[in-house]
Amino acid sequence: MKKNRIGSSGLLVGEIGLGCMSLGTEEGRAVSLVHEALELGVSLLDTSDLYDAGRNEELVGRAIKGRRDRVILATKVGNRRYPGQEGWTWDPSKAYILSAVKESLRRLGTDYIDLYQLHGGTIEDPIDETIEAFEQLKQEGVIREYGISSIRPNVIREYATRSSMASVMNPYSIVDRRAEEEVLPLLQDRGISVIARGPLASGALAAGRRPAKGLADYSLDELGELRSGLERLAAPQRSMTQLAIRYSLSHPAVAAVIPGASSREQLLQNIAAAEVPELTEEEVGIIRGLSKANVYAQHREQARPERFREE
Repeated sequence: MKKNRIGSSGLLVGEIGLGCMSLGTEEGRAVSLVHEALELGVSLLDTSDLYDAGRNEELVGRAIKGRRDRVILATKVGNRRYPGQEGWTWDPSKAYILSAVKESLRRLGTDYIDLYQLHGGTIEDPIDETIEAFEQLKQEGVIREYGISSIRPNVIREYATRSSMASVMNPYSIVDRRAEEEVLPLLQDRGISVIARGPLASGALAAGRRPAKGLADYSLDELGELRSGLERLAAPQRSMTQLAIRYSLSHPAVAAVIPGASSREQLLQNIAAAEVPELTEEEVGIIRGLSKANVYAQHREQARPERFREE
């Protein structure tokens, strides 16, 4: 599998990783899927302390025991749970990050995290304090690099300007092209890599599946028409799944995609995208002609307009 560098860091990852949120909570099945992914060349595993209230980190930790040197391990922080309370609260404070990382390390069964990511973020957050926490953990060797997982262009812009983050995890697919207009060019210019999540749009772009409902910018009929056009383009050298994953990887800012998998069949379909030809510029142009150039409608304002308007 082709490997790409995350930003300017020393992290080299296979271009197709594994989003672990879909692994489920049954240990044997989850561990088996991770083991097979690693055997097939996957190196980037992405989890979060939020998934299944920490259970996902525990399962990933058990799966990588004895295999830690083959894994680029990514997890996330910022959603805080309080004992006895349902749900979670948002807490990007330095104190919480420095505390939460210890629990993630315990659940993952490791003494360092390769990529630690802020799991969200708002423009009202104490951004400098959050950055301080990540920088401190990096200096201490607890994490190798840090990034953010965000859908907010204003938050992404702030961190791209004020931090030395290596990556941004962002939804990017044929049916969610919002990042193309402003986020991907910004990050490419700054040498910050994108880790694209949702390349298959929750299965709407997967081979052998027919969506039962539309998406945010697509009615069910529109989605069906799009799939028909994409399937004609994909045949015969790629499946629908492979075409969708290759599109997310086609932008030079994207270092890796992290499709999820809840079954061996899904895992194999996803990883097979590494073996098919990359999309040509002509094919990318055709896909963009078939799909919608959707844009961000919210979270466009900046924290300090007078300061950042000139940049």
